Amino acid sequence: MSKQTDRLLEIMTKLRDPDGGCPWDLEQNFASIAPYTIEEAYEVAEAITRNDMNELRDELGDLLLQVVFHARMAEEEKLFDFEAVAEAISDKMVRRHPHVFAGETVESTAAQTVSWETQKAEERAAKAATDGREASAIDGVSVALPAQTRAVKLARRAARVGFDWPDTLSVFAKLDEEIGELRQEIKDGADPARMEDELGDVLFSVANLARHLDIDPEAALRRTNAKFEYRFRYVESRLREVGRALEEASLEEMDRLWEEAKTAAPSPAPFPAK
Repeated sequence: MSKQTDRLLEIMTKLRDPDGGCPWDLEQNFASIAPYTIEEAYEVAEAITRNDMNELRDELGDLLLQVVFHARMAEEEKLFDFEAVAEAISDKMVRRHPHVFAGETVESTAAQTVSWETQKAEERAAKAATDGREASAIDGVSVALPAQTRAVKLARRAARVGFDWPDTLSVFAKLDEEIGELRQEIKDGADPARMEDELGDVLFSVANLARHLDIDPEAALRRTNAKFEYRFRYVESRLREVGRALEEASLEEMDRLWEEAKTAAPSPAPFPAK
């Protein structure tokens, strides 16, 4: 390993040392650290969206620290260590790229994608056999993913075996159907659990519409969130200029300023400036 990688591993070992280590670090476990791991991955994505390479370097370091943290805790429990983590991903990359490491040939990116998915399916089947269960086409779609992202992945897996709408218009029809069912539940005064169920069906249909349009629903919603934030702050600012608070403005006045905000400046980036 490199000098800096060794240094980082040594730092984490010291932080987790019961004799003189950091009390906070010593109290952590896999479950308590997991939310930080997810947060750091999102901050990497944010730095990329901003095209801020200095920030990206720092955020990648934070994400690497998460890997080192988990590996150190596993090593303490004699499960695996950082070297084993690196070995596992290296072996996986070699296995999934026979056209690079084993002399095989692929003719296009599309062919490589098919080969990649075939490799992953074989790995999932092997894992299912090890676990003593039947393999499923939707095995391995992490429940920790954001719900919309997981919906897209589940539906994409099902689509690979032919379980899909024939075209985008068919997805629109399903979305209209689900909205109608939700509207009926609201009209009938349904209990909250029923409305949540129907709203979930609507959101799942929206995720499938995004999939058919080849749009990431999480990215689309992040952009809309940023747009909403910009416009709402614009309304606040314009009212503040005339010495008024939001609570003092009528809905009509706020709507007028909202429409004004649409043409006041270009759409903001999906991640607003910090």
